[in-house]
Amino acid sequence: MDKVYAPHEIERRIYTRWESHGWFAPAGRGAPFCIMIPPPNVTGTLHMGHAFNHTLMDTLTRYHRMRGDDALWQPGTDHAGIATQMVVERQLEAAGLRRSELGREAFLERVWQWKAQSGGTMAGQMRRLGDSVDWSRERFTMDEGLSQAVLEVFVRLYEEGLIYRGKRLVNWDPVLLTALSDLEVQSVEEDGHLWHLRYVLEDGSGHLVVATTRPETLLGDTAVAVNPEDERYRHLIGKRVRVPIVERLIPVIADSYVDAAFGSGCLKITPAHDFNDYEIGQRHNLPQINIFTPHATLNDNSPQRLRGLERGAARARVLEEIEAAGLLERVESHKMMVPRGDRSGAVLEPYLTDQWYVKIAPLAAPAIAAVESGRTRFIPENWAKTYFEWMRNIKDWCISRQLWWGHRIPAWYDAQGNVYVGRSEQEVRTRHALHADVPLQQDPDVLDTWFSSALWPFSTLGWPQPTAELSRYYPTTVLITGFDIIFFWVARMMMMGLKFMGDVPFRTVYVHGLIRDESGEKMSKSKGNVIDPLDIVDGIDLPALIAKRTTGLMQPQKRPAIEKATRKQFPDGIAAHGTDALRFTFAALASPSRDIRFDLARVAGYRNFCNKLWNAARFVTLMCEQDEPAGPLELSVADRWIRSRFGRTLSAVEKALGEYRFDYAANALYEFTWYEYCDWYLELTKPVLQSESAAAPARRAARRTLAEILEALQRALHPIMPFITEEIWQRAAPLAGRSGESVMLAPYPLPGEFPSDEASEREVGWIQAFVLAVRQIRGEMNISPSRRIPVLLEGASAQDRAYLECHRPYLERLAGIESVTLLGPGERAPQSATALIGELTVLVPMAGLIDATAEVERLGKLIARTQADLSKVRGRLSNESFVSNAPAAVVETERARVTELERTAAGLTAQLERVRTMLGGATDA
Repeated sequence: MDKVYAPHEIERRIYTRWESHGWFAPAGRGAPFCIMIPPPNVTGTLHMGHAFNHTLMDTLTRYHRMRGDDALWQPGTDHAGIATQMVVERQLEAAGLRRSELGREAFLERVWQWKAQSGGTMAGQMRRLGDSVDWSRERFTMDEGLSQAVLEVFVRLYEEGLIYRGKRLVNWDPVLLTALSDLEVQSVEEDGHLWHLRYVLEDGSGHLVVATTRPETLLGDTAVAVNPEDERYRHLIGKRVRVPIVERLIPVIADSYVDAAFGSGCLKITPAHDFNDYEIGQRHNLPQINIFTPHATLNDNSPQRLRGLERGAARARVLEEIEAAGLLERVESHKMMVPRGDRSGAVLEPYLTDQWYVKIAPLAAPAIAAVESGRTRFIPENWAKTYFEWMRNIKDWCISRQLWWGHRIPAWYDAQGNVYVGRSEQEVRTRHALHADVPLQQDPDVLDTWFSSALWPFSTLGWPQPTAELSRYYPTTVLITGFDIIFFWVARMMMMGLKFMGDVPFRTVYVHGLIRDESGEKMSKSKGNVIDPLDIVDGIDLPALIAKRTTGLMQPQKRPAIEKATRKQFPDGIAAHGTDALRFTFAALASPSRDIRFDLARVAGYRNFCNKLWNAARFVTLMCEQDEPAGPLELSVADRWIRSRFGRTLSAVEKALGEYRFDYAANALYEFTWYEYCDWYLELTKPVLQSESAAAPARRAARRTLAEILEALQRALHPIMPFITEEIWQRAAPLAGRSGESVMLAPYPLPGEFPSDEASEREVGWIQAFVLAVRQIRGEMNISPSRRIPVLLEGASAQDRAYLECHRPYLERLAGIESVTLLGPGERAPQSATALIGELTVLVPMAGLIDATAEVERLGKLIARTQADLSKVRGRLSNESFVSNAPAAVVETERARVTELERTAAGLTAQLERVRTMLGGATDA
């Protein structure tokens, strides 16, 4: 094996071999196991959230494949209607073109070209991340088969009265000129104002003061609402007031939605431009006055003098006229949540338009019942409450979008406005006896991206055709997803799966947290804290990293700050860590937490883990490749111990993965590999393998155990760390007497293959405790590891004496012991440093081992330095300005540092007192 582990030299080669042999496809035998990939948007590249999500899916897929299950991980991408259309429109704008100039067909050709380019990029990224998806089954939400499924679902739902067209309030993007789903809305806290306006009573006897953040919308007011329990206004309910500057008379109504404690307790109701007002308007049968055009300029329902003004200018003019009329009571500064389109950044407008809707309640009821009955379970269970809360308050789903890219709505209109729905225009004409000379116009809108995504678990398996794959792999086994799309995707897949397949789409929904940066902040382009997962895998220099973070910013003014922060965070760029280190980091971070803080230092730590594993494999192959005559084996206590400990580790991993605790599985494998196999067992074998006096059966047993555990360990680690384990396994398997083409095709090791041996665990546990006790004394007394030291034992039991006699070679080698002396009853030890192993006291005489004066001086300096650091940190934390303004994560880190420094100071002080006590106070600090 090469001296240094170089992931860049092995990863592409190994993946190409796996894929070329077709080993990712289901085996066709064993129990079916199926995971559907949450299809990433075809618009760009995979981000850290994708890499995290894919690591968990691949871990389960590889694990079940090795367990003999018929494992299918279904890949594919989503057409991402609005996001993709925006990308291509920007490309056209850069070339001086507009989509309206190209026309629909030519524009769609451009989008398909972009899809081919972008989709290929993501496929390459998935291969670099080690994803073992069945590439032969790759799907796209707008490929022919899935498009047929979309048509079929739309038509069937329409025919059952579950899809209808109606005028409702939607999130309207005045830049993109389309309705948006709630998922595409970003609510941003911004500084604004609260204007208090006077609405004069019809009889002139007084006025009501109404507070609003959007005074321009008063042009569409149709009522003023008060709380029915508010005694201040009860006598005015049913009277009328005049809308400022337009003089329209509107009623004063009572509605319990109004918060009597907010503002004046009076609420202006604009049903056409506020979602809450819309609901109030529905309850009170209020008219809906739309005052905006699709471009968010004032329309003909506004006074002549104001028509054509965009929202900002309209607000200024309306306020100017209100103030001139003496109807402005006062103005207050006010922080408010402003809805912006996540793609355009535009302030969205609640807007009345004709849209297509799914009548959702009949579909939601079975989906609620399926989770209540346990047919589908959420892990962690608390996410079921989130699911229920949304499903029980669900509203009809707006499924139409005013875009060109997407599944075009299969509806046609005749000259009279009659609507016909069918799978094609020909079907419509045939069904409704419409001759060819009757002109029909297809609806120009497309379906919400989530409509086709909702069909993903069964459309990818061939529905509406009754395919063999559909009958074998549906329902799928588990869905792995972030909590942010439980409403928008998980719930809709549940509804559609139950409706069209008669069964749930997945038995389990494992919900993981979202990847944040090391400070707990969301990773986003605008914050400049995004990290490309492949930059962690392959490395990237600082100039390239800055360019990647600052290119294409929607707010170019942020570039200097982002560049400065990047230089501070990564002064040398990002080093190459390899895929396995990144994947192991993700697995180790996969706890039930909502937010998962990603720290690059963790990846560096697991890169060291890869190195540790590689170096152990080099040692084992070197030891085991030596010629050894065949003969009997004599397993030592160390051989039996490592086998037993490995069996326990496999039990822990099996339990953890069964409960979707990837972090527990990763930790169990890490602890065994680093500490038990590498740090202890390899060292315990050296006296046998490197001693000419060791018996041949013992040497053979040590070599066999080294090789067998190394080989089986590669199989155990493989689902999380596929590349390094494949490379090592190819060398370890022959040494362990195992054959096979790939570790991914080998069986996953079972706990029963490595039976428990409690006796050997107790015995080696004693050896470990003894060695660690001596090492502890070395550390506390600053004794060089290379210096051999005498050890005294006090209070040794018969068992301790037996262990000592049997394992003296281990103790001498691992603890660096010069001699071991058993103290008799009443025999006093000289001044010594001590450590306890149960009732046994381990003593190391200090005479001649340390320079007392120098040691006291060294400890004194360390204590002074620690106290100085402690004072600085305490000073920062006592500063109210620092605690109030610094990020919460920074403050928490400083508090943790205080605890650590206090612990260090206490330990050093105790150590100083021990030195003084042992030496009888002869030395003063």
